[in-house]
Amino acid sequence: MQIATIEFGRNVLGLGEAHSTEFDPASPHPVIGLMNEQKQITDKGGTMRLGSQEVQLRLHSRAARLYGAFVIHERHRHRYEFNNAYRDRYEQAGFLLSGTSHGGALVELIELADHPFFLACQFHPEFQSKPDAAHPLFKGFIAAVHQQQHQKTG
Repeated sequence: MQIATIEFGRNVLGLGEAHSTEFDPASPHPVIGLMNEQKQITDKGGTMRLGSQEVQLRLHSRAARLYGAFVIHERHRHRYEFNNAYRDRYEQAGFLLSGTSHGGALVELIELADHPFFLACQFHPEFQSKPDAAHPLFKGFIAAVHQQQHQKTG
């Protein structure tokens, strides 16, 4: 999700130097930044945003359809987040913030509604996927690929 946010900023919003402060602390467009509660931490052992976190999904989003729910719990392991100072700009350009946490403060999932399957998440769906029970996002991605292939050859 973080890299998708950077690329959308650069290529759709025209923010040529959009970046994460993890990679470029001096970026004029820090669309991804260190979480506020992480800024004073110097001893980083075990201090990330870890473990299962509640995520509220937006009604009528692809994510909500894939999960069949509006509240989910997903596992996290990170220090950097979407910079909410850019939220309106992104949303006005069609960047759907389809999952949030902490009362909407943290962006967890993004989508492009007019794309066959453009969805990226801040959390780690691979932690909850098994060979005989794929995670809803992985199942949705495979279904979208199958549908695209069928439309091309069918």
